[in-house]
Amino acid sequence: MSCCHHYALAPGGDAAFTVDVSAITFGPGCLAEAGDHALRLGLQRVALFTDARLADSEHVAIVRRALADAGVDCVVYDAVEVEPTDASFLAAARFAREGDFDGFISVGGGSVIDTAKAANLYATYPADLAAYVNAPLGEARAVPGPLKPHIACPTTSGTGAECTGIAIFDWVARGVKTGIVSRLLRPTLALIDPVTTWTLPRTVVAASGFDVLSHALESYTALPHTCRAKAERPSLRPMSQGANPWSDFGCEKALQLTGQYLERAVRDAADHEARNGMMWAATLAGIAFGNAGVHLPHGMAYAVAGGVRDYRAPDYPPEHPMVPHGMSVIVNAPAVFRFTADACPERHLQAAGWLGAETRGATAADAGEIVAQRLIALMQACDIPNGVGGVGYHAGDIPSLTAGAWAQQRLVKNAPKAVDEGHLSTLFRNALQYW
Repeated sequence: MSCCHHYALAPGGDAAFTVDVSAITFGPGCLAEAGDHALRLGLQRVALFTDARLADSEHVAIVRRALADAGVDCVVYDAVEVEPTDASFLAAARFAREGDFDGFISVGGGSVIDTAKAANLYATYPADLAAYVNAPLGEARAVPGPLKPHIACPTTSGTGAECTGIAIFDWVARGVKTGIVSRLLRPTLALIDPVTTWTLPRTVVAASGFDVLSHALESYTALPHTCRAKAERPSLRPMSQGANPWSDFGCEKALQLTGQYLERAVRDAADHEARNGMMWAATLAGIAFGNAGVHLPHGMAYAVAGGVRDYRAPDYPPEHPMVPHGMSVIVNAPAVFRFTADACPERHLQAAGWLGAETRGATAADAGEIVAQRLIALMQACDIPNGVGGVGYHAGDIPSLTAGAWAQQRLVKNAPKAVDEGHLSTLFRNALQYW
């Protein structure tokens, strides 16, 4: 029986939850504050992480000017890969270790912010790559202590990386995405300037916007914290602790904003109200899932992105095949939420309504189909591929996709109902095509 929605305490469950709040400055023009914040944090020599496409952008120039005006020495690292790999994480860590920096600034999307987190970690506490990586793929060793200050400046409205202690990468040799999770990875400060999104191309806005949507929807429907086994010690309570009353606030508003603004933001770059609204939604959803955790759509996404063969998304670097993160998440979502709806139908219906679905007169039995159809309609409106098949997979890939998703136990166990490998195989089969 589900204890979703009203947080009834399950036998052996945890009655308490932890609120981790990121330090955030939000608003047009706030990138120009980077120098003053760096001084406040005692920084004198920083590594500025970005990628090759952003290195010459006005966003990076604003931050560099602010640092120079404050007298802070800045060295730019622009070799970050979009969708980072084990090799790109290690190269960034090498740069960070050799540069003798006292802090980090990241200007870019989730890939840039995550790379700066990893570089900070491995430069501060050197170890083999596998040491801090999530089990079962890595050793899941605890981060030994505090990291150096990190100011994160997101330029996409989606990943929420500036608000979380999560760093995701593609472990190429293993053909799967995985990550490192620790509260200590969370950036010291996020400078969130929505102006950075005004020039983003359509597909980037769509993919990042669907990441926002799924962060909020997954966190809102995650296993309640009261159903998670109580940790041996309070300090061991996981960062992804399950749905809780704090994360619910962010999820609700993020879903409402996404329902209001996503299509507009994708359709019209000049609609600054919509693009600003999606940046605020991304921030709220980032805070929410940083406390509650996501579940199956993200767990499945790491297999979808990690096993890509030749799919290339419009508006993304064409050099290498890649399924952008938010796209790899949302192609699974309609199948997943049809499956999870019976665990907490009220929450699925509420979320569908916030996203713009008609829910009057709906019953609990209708919840899965209503939320799935709303997601499908939004995907179609924003030119998202038609399911997992739309990014190059077929039925013969289901065993490898299942194995890749099953390895993401941190996420699988956060689903609102028990999941085994058979369930995952069925979900991938149901996600191959929606229309």
